[in-house]
Amino acid sequence: MTTDTADRIAIIDLFARLAHLLDDKRWDDAHTIFTTDVALHSPRNGELHGLDNVIAHLRRAETPGEHTQHLTTDLLVDITGDQATTTAHSLVHFYRDGEPPHRTSGLRLNCTLVRTPHGWRLRESRTTLAWIR
Repeated sequence: MTTDTADRIAIIDLFARLAHLLDDKRWDDAHTIFTTDVALHSPRNGELHGLDNVIAHLRRAETPGEHTQHLTTDLLVDITGDQATTTAHSLVHFYRDGEPPHRTSGLRLNCTLVRTPHGWRLRESRTTLAWIR
């Protein structure tokens, strides 16, 4: 397997792990996804800088009894050395146990990732809301 192919697989895996982290609310594992100096920009969460701030915000933003299901599709990856840029679509369902989603969002993700000694990590993400139902 070429290095480029291995990197692409690792980046695809990173996005799957991000979706699971968000859905399972495993905030203590955020360091396996994000760099310590991460910057997140989104219409729902505003601008967040630094891993500790991101984790604190995610904990505060939890809604009791509400769950999410993040589906990431159409991931495009452009790798240049130890940095990668990605674009993807994300579909997020918000639901309560045993009930159909009460809200669904279609998002566009534009991200910058960096290779670290521990693997690829997300350094910056810009989320754009395409639609909400």
